[in-house]
Amino acid sequence: MIVEPEGRIDYAENGDGHRIVFVPGSCSTGAAWRPVIASLGSGFRCITTSLLGYGGTEERRPQVDPSVDLEAEIVEAILRRAGSPALPVHLVGHSFGALVSLAVALRARVPIASLTICEAPAMEILRATGEDAPYRDFCAMTDAYFARFDAGEPNAIATMIDFYGGPDTFASWPPKLRDYANATTAMNILDWATAFGFALSPSMLAGLAVPTLVIYGGDSHPAAQRANALLAEHVPGATARTIPGAAHFMIATHPGDVERAIHGLVAETG
Repeated sequence: MIVEPEGRIDYAENGDGHRIVFVPGSCSTGAAWRPVIASLGSGFRCITTSLLGYGGTEERRPQVDPSVDLEAEIVEAILRRAGSPALPVHLVGHSFGALVSLAVALRARVPIASLTICEAPAMEILRATGEDAPYRDFCAMTDAYFARFDAGEPNAIATMIDFYGGPDTFASWPPKLRDYANATTAMNILDWATAFGFALSPSMLAGLAVPTLVIYGGDSHPAAQRANALLAEHVPGATARTIPGAAHFMIATHPGDVERAIHGLVAETG
């Protein structure tokens, strides 16, 4: 645990070798990365955390302006603890954690050795590039999701989960996981406000000078695929990797494929 005046931040590390910080998405803690970390094996020092409002990380975003910068600050604190200017670490994020990791890389306040984006909810790059149809898909999903939540429906978050994972994904989850997702729905809605407020553009991405890998699922929603393809297209030198048969929750369903992609980038960049 890291303790700051603004609140606590989850911090856990294991192993020795190349240092990798794993940032989970919404409705998750660092435990979400266990299957991928187990697949990595030895030779890595793996650091995990939780985003604001999840696990032991205390919320610090105001409801009126939930800026992505406040999320980026906690990841930067993790990076400072995990590495040093002379020994930068590799940064890996999934879903909302991938969007936050992208914000950290763009802010460039803490050096990183590489960036891996696992299917970020980067809707605003769609709008900035005139990709109106997939952008509307995100908006339609969130509008329906928020309306169900405002109406008091207990499983409102299923709208978002099934958008990402396919029909009946939420229903297929074990009860404990469904209960946690339902309990953190209000936090997830705040995360969506943060994501929609994070303006992205090709010119911003063109200034990113970090070795970057963008991963998305071959069975993911087309809007999510397109948003991430655009990230890879506009980040100089970035590599896009599609995982066949995987959808958004790939770190649980296809951990070996995700691990091999991460491992390859870490091996290339040292």
